[in-house]
Amino acid sequence: MPFTLKVATRDWHPKDHISFNTSNGPPNNKAFESSTTIANPQNATESMTIPVWPVHCVQGTPGAEIISEINTARIDRIVDKGRDSRVEMFSAFADAFGNKSEAASFDLATCLKESGISRVFIVGVAGDYCVRYTAIDAKKEGFDVHVVVEGVQSIDEGEQGWGATKREFEEAGIKLVSIVGDEVQAIASSS
Repeated sequence: MPFTLKVATRDWHPKDHISFNTSNGPPNNKAFESSTTIANPQNATESMTIPVWPVHCVQGTPGAEIISEINTARIDRIVDKGRDSRVEMFSAFADAFGNKSEAASFDLATCLKESGISRVFIVGVAGDYCVRYTAIDAKKEGFDVHVVVEGVQSIDEGEQGWGATKREFEEAGIKLVSIVGDEVQAIASSS
């Protein structure tokens, strides 16, 4: 596809990331079942509860790399996110508290705006977490946001997960589009 700028994201967690089940003691160490409370690194009076995950995407390991089916030579930039062990970062734009910090390898909003980007098309995993928060934050940053449904896989494909995310997108003015829909085909035919 002849997109102006192709950006990939990847979780790039330290081995002691706060969301990992191995970083949390019993009984709060059951991946996909438990939760833990984290504090905002920039405001200790602010906290939130996040899900506990199995260890994943640890910096420098094969599990953190972009999958081999994606030709990384065609990617212009890669955002390494979730680099701060103290805070969750589902979005490619900011951590769970909305902080733009060293938790990401660069400021995606600034990069896109400096490149003259006004519309973003988002695909990826997990639809009900990383795709969700990236799309919401892209909209907050003023972008026209499209999520390509065939390119999204969620942790929870049901009404509480992807279903709730789709409703949130509709309320926020984020467009769910198809790879064969007019929005994507207009870009494909512009090459």
